[in-house]
Amino acid sequence: MGKNITILGAGAWGTAFGQVAADAGNDVMMWAIEPEIVEGIRDHHHNAVRLPSVERLPESITATGDRKEAVEGADIIIVSIAAQFARVALEEFKGLIGSDAVVVSLMKGIERSTGKRMDEVVREALDLPANRFAAISGPNLSKEVAARQPAAAVVACEDIDAARMVADACTNDYFKLFVSTDVIGVEMCGSLKNVVALAVGMARGAGYGENTAAMIETRGLAELTALGTAAGARSKTFAGLAGVGDLIATCGSPLSRNYTFGANLGKGLSVEEATKASNGVAEGVPTTGAVVALGKQLGVSTPLADAMSHVLNDGITCDQMLSELFEDTVGEE
Repeated sequence: MGKNITILGAGAWGTAFGQVAADAGNDVMMWAIEPEIVEGIRDHHHNAVRLPSVERLPESITATGDRKEAVEGADIIIVSIAAQFARVALEEFKGLIGSDAVVVSLMKGIERSTGKRMDEVVREALDLPANRFAAISGPNLSKEVAARQPAAAVVACEDIDAARMVADACTNDYFKLFVSTDVIGVEMCGSLKNVVALAVGMARGAGYGENTAAMIETRGLAELTALGTAAGARSKTFAGLAGVGDLIATCGSPLSRNYTFGANLGKGLSVEEATKASNGVAEGVPTTGAVVALGKQLGVSTPLADAMSHVLNDGITCDQMLSELFEDTVGEE
């Protein structure tokens, strides 16, 4: 039996995930603030603005700009709004959402003004109990998922039965969801890996090869895992799809905005120039400062995030950034 699934936000990933849910046999309602996107999806089954690569979206997808209509009768509500605008956007839905609906976040990021994870932001904005919140994260470049290439992700909820319900509803023949109860770990993987992607992009932009990229990714993953476990996450999560899986996809893809932003820095562009070149700031930029602050708060050393913050704030070069990763002391792995 298919479910009624609502997607809040019709960006590239929200739309691609709408197709995943429709292909799994559900009725999908997309909500967007832009009338031209709503009209495109509703009348032409096409999102020309955010996901032009999909010529025709499934027939079981429709769209609305009306908040009440969007969430009425929804079993699962999936949130895919830009991380920094999530709180303001979601507050408008408070009181409209059914008392049984499970709310799922596709967002990866840290709220700049508060330093909070998206699970905290969503639950606060909607006044939602933990057993009705889930987070989905994994190696999911939206264009590839939209092309129905095989992919997987993790859905985490404190209530494993709620995670299973979402996984059952949204798994289809090319997209598989695994379940977890480690919400903090899945959330931290999704946002913190963007800092590593900036550093890998920078090394690539500066002309370095596989060894350097692999070194940054591996040391970066160790840093994220140490931070995560200090914050109450399980280290196993960082070795899975949401952790190393997403890290590999993000750091290996010119489709990733964080990678591209880093690559432009590596080629010698300033932060301002890189921002112009990529039509806005990559999510890893504000996250870098958040990671440094979190490291201080938890007493965990964060050499990679520290080095990247020197790149972003003081304009140090790629070589200087890499030498900061090789401080004089001999480290144990």
